[in-house]
Amino acid sequence: MEKAVVVFSGGQDSTTCLFWALEKFDEVETVTFIYGQRNDSEIDASTQIAGDLNVKQTFINVSELNQLTVNAMTRPEMEIDESGTYPNTFVDGRNHIFLSYAAIYAKSIGANNVITGVSETDFSGYPDCRNDFIQSLNETLNLAMDYAFKIHTPLMTLNKAETWKLADDMDAFHYIREHTVTCYEGVKGDGCGECPSCKLRNEGLKKYQEGHSL
Repeated sequence: MEKAVVVFSGGQDSTTCLFWALEKFDEVETVTFIYGQRNDSEIDASTQIAGDLNVKQTFINVSELNQLTVNAMTRPEMEIDESGTYPNTFVDGRNHIFLSYAAIYAKSIGANNVITGVSETDFSGYPDCRNDFIQSLNETLNLAMDYAFKIHTPLMTLNKAETWKLADDMDAFHYIREHTVTCYEGVKGDGCGECPSCKLRNEGLKKYQEGHSL
């Protein structure tokens, strides 16, 4: 029996990955991280979605991360700023920590597969979303725990329009559009429409819809 663990935030990308994993593996669980994120609505969304899909959800508290790095994702009083080398929504070490903890949990339940929704295509240029980082970490985790992990990144080469297409191909388009929280301000569904995350999501949605009747 092939088991998998999905790193799950309740956003568009991780929910798409959850639907993907449910098609690919015999048994799927999710891990959701509490790290002092900007709002609680994505955690609430993750709980609802895991319940709707009848998937076990485990919460892992890594809130110490909030004390080590200053960024707009863990400081709600900060304005979103994309003018630097990286947007100030970049959380140093987040995916490294998330995937490492997810792998530890995966081994504890006998799962070899860890799924994450990172993409290096139509994204903000975060260094920990790059494929070379994922491949390097995969090798490191295997060596660190002497265990045959496989980190799956189904969205790695997809832009946002293609991510919407994948959701549609899995008959999950409307569910993902209505129930996920991608917005930096915590607004469910199509979001606030103004933050960078909403603009990216909605531009991809518009591009996909141009050639489809949904």
